[in-house]
This record gives sequence, C-alpha cells and structure tokens, in this order.
Amino acid sequence: MKVILLEDVKSLGKKGQIVNVSDGYARNFVLPKKVGVEATEKNKNDLKLQKAHEDKVAAEKLQEAKDLAKKLEGMKIEVKLKAGENGSVFGSVSSKEIAECAKKQWNMDLDKKKIVVDTPIRSFGMHEVPIRLHPQVTGTLYVLVKEL
Repeated sequence: MKVILLEDVKSLGKKGQIVNVSDGYARNFVLPKKVGVEATEKNKNDLKLQKAHEDKVAAEKLQEAKDLAKKLEGMKIEVKLKAGENGSVFGSVSSKEIAECAKKQWNMDLDKKKIVVDTPIRSFGMHEVPIRLHPQVTGTLYVLVKEL
C-alpha cells in the first residue's frame, strides 16, 4: 500500500514522502497513529498544494530577510558603557544589549539569538556585528560603543 507520510518516521521516510509499505503495517501502525494517510489522488493533490504553499511562504520569508538586510546596511547603533581608570571598558556588549538599543533607537525588533557576537565587544569604537536573518541571508549592523 502506498502511504503519504505526515511526519518523519525513523527507518521509513521524511514528512511528505510517498512510501510503499505492507498493508498490515499501514493498517496497524501508520494509519492509526496518524503518521501517514493513504496515497489516494485527492491526498496526492493536497500534498502538492501544501508543498506549493510552503515554497511560497519560504520565498516570502527569504525576500523579507533580504529587505531587512538592506535596511540594516547603513544603520548604526550606539551603546554606552562605563569606563575604567585607564579608558578600558567595564564589562562587555552582549547581543541582548544590542537588541535593546536597536529597539530604543530605531524601533526595530531584532531577535537576540540571531545576533552573532563571537567574541565579546570589550573596547570603545565602531564594531561590525553580523546578524543571521535567514539561513541564506546575513546582515551587518554597526555598533558604536561610547563611554558613559
């Protein structure tokens, strides 16, 4: 019996695949546990429409990420930190602080998990901070660290 998988099944296949299984396995495991449906023409057509919709949504998200990356291109965010006696920075700038400053200064919601700060920013001046907006799109934000 041919079955369309509704979710990933170990040793059988991935979600959306059409697989051939024995009738007993389909009746006793796949259909009752709702991990798959019988591959009728209607269900195949529904799968095709669902994949088309998912592709369209993915393309829209990619375009939104590209637009946001262009918007971020020339933006600067100022972060103020306390300074020590010899002009060194107290603490460091984290992705959470960058996201908060972006919200205050530009009214822009950035997810702190997408801001990539490999090494902590512990010096004054201008720093480039990459932001992963999408698996295929990475934007750059400029962070200016000033003394408080």
